[in-house]
This record gives sequence, structure tokens and C-alpha cells, in this order.
Amino acid sequence: QVRMGDDAGDLGGSGAGFFNEINNVFVFIECRSFYREDGPEPLRPVGETEYVVDLIEKSGPGTPEVAGIVAHADLRLPLAQLDQVLDAHEAAGKGRFRGIRHSASYDPEAAELFLIPGRAPEGLLRDPDFHRGVRRLGERGLVFDCWLYHTQMAEFGALCDAAPATTVVLDHVAHPLGVGRFAGQGEAVFAAWRDDIARLAERPNLHAKLGGLAMPDNGFSWHLNEMPPSSEQFAEQQRPWIERTLEVFGPDRCLFESNFPVDRYSVGYRVLWNAYKKLAQGPHADALLRGNAERLYRL
Repeated sequence: QVRMGDDAGDLGGSGAGFFNEINNVFVFIECRSFYREDGPEPLRPVGETEYVVDLIEKSGPGTPEVAGIVAHADLRLPLAQLDQVLDAHEAAGKGRFRGIRHSASYDPEAAELFLIPGRAPEGLLRDPDFHRGVRRLGERGLVFDCWLYHTQMAEFGALCDAAPATTVVLDHVAHPLGVGRFAGQGEAVFAAWRDDIARLAERPNLHAKLGGLAMPDNGFSWHLNEMPPSSEQFAEQQRPWIERTLEVFGPDRCLFESNFPVDRYSVGYRVLWNAYKKLAQGPHADALLRGNAERLYRL
């Protein structure tokens, strides 16, 4: 069920063009769904790329365009096997394959405390085989997307240093946590995150996605309220995190993202993008809402 805010039907006035263009051109980011049910284990994620392309080809006129696909592969594989998986995604994507997301989100309390716990093993970001795989993406001109928690930013920075020729994308502004042992610690979490995100931004190969803060794990509790937020309420709650990320990365290395369907626990899709348009107002709005994504993912 998608929660709808009080401006759910509003396209945001003069910014409606941004909404329409975003709403009609998508980058599909892997969800670990629709995998092949048989065959070699490393190749099973290719089923997701096959499924998405099949869905596109069966869609009728006016259907939103999926112009890029970021798939999944186990980046710890030996290079010969990894190349085989990447080649298979290239073939299945029919010109849309743009990169790999191999998430590294790990927390010792995740399974008990978080709605969507990370599934990465402890130490993945330090694994030399993982570093080797991320470097391989850069050698092939592919993007590396990564989801992690705010507690892992130092390790993530070391990974970026180990693959300087790979374009790396940080998802969900490093997913600050606000539940479990972090519940009620919002100011302390923000203070630590504020410093860590600045250190991360020193890596020139790293880009940041602005969004992903509607998950219950962030601790903002929108999903518990009788009514979901309006776009204005949602924008104000996210503003400190978005503005700090923009400050340290600069507008050329940031791009807004939705995190649907997960964000729907808290907010409706149009309300979310209305909030982002309000946060993006200014001379860099087009780049943040569209242009940087087009360049980064070669749309």
C-alpha cells in the first residue's frame, strides 16, 4: 500500500517538467529479484536483467522508459568468472546495462532491529577480492553502486581509494540509522555523519545519491503517523542531510534518487519528488534532478 500525502496529486507548479521527465525515464537498480532458478550460481542474477528487459519490450506506448540497468554480481568472484557474469548482463541488457550494485550494508544487530536488514558479511568492504572486483568495473567502464550504513563510511572510503579509476555511487547518503541502539540519538548520529561524509567526499571518483531517508530504519517515524508527510514536511526533515551532502560533494557529484518501493512505507511517490524539487531549487536543479544521472549512467 502506497501512503499518499496531502499534495499527492500536485506536480509541483513550475517544476513539473522535471517531474515528468524523471517519471518517464528510469534507471533500474537491482532488487535481488527474478533471479534464474537454475544454472550456475554466479549467473543467476542475470535473470533480473532479463526480466526487466522482457517487461520493457512487452510494454505499450507511453510506458516509462528504463534507459539504464544497474544489476548485481558477486564482485568477489575470480576475474574470469566475474567477466562472464558481466558479459551476460551486457547481452541481456540489450544496450541498457550500466553497472553493478553489490551492497555492503552490515550491522551486528541488523536482523533484530531493522525492517530491511543488510545482508552483507562483516568485513566485505575490506575484502581484497571485493576491491579487485570493484576495480574491474572501472576497467570495463561500468559504475559501482553501493548501499551501506553510516557506521561503515571509513571502510567505504578505503574501498574508493583502492579503486580510484572506478566511478562509485554512494546510495542513500550512507543510510544514517535511527533505530535500535541509535534510537533517540539523532543529534549524535548527525554530528558523526556530518564529519564522516565530508571525509568521504574527498574521493574524486565518488558520487552521492540524495534520498533514501524515508525508510523506517532511519528513525524518522513517518510510517507510524496517522497521516504521511506533505512534501514540505518531508523536505524540511531531509534538508540538513541533503544540504550537507551537497556542500561537501558539490552539485556536480550529486543526484536525487527515489528508493521505491521501500520509501512507500513513509511517503507517496509524487510527494517524494515534490519534496526533492523543493530541495533542488536553484541554478543546479536540472543537474541534480536529471543531468547528472544522464551523464553518470550514460542515458
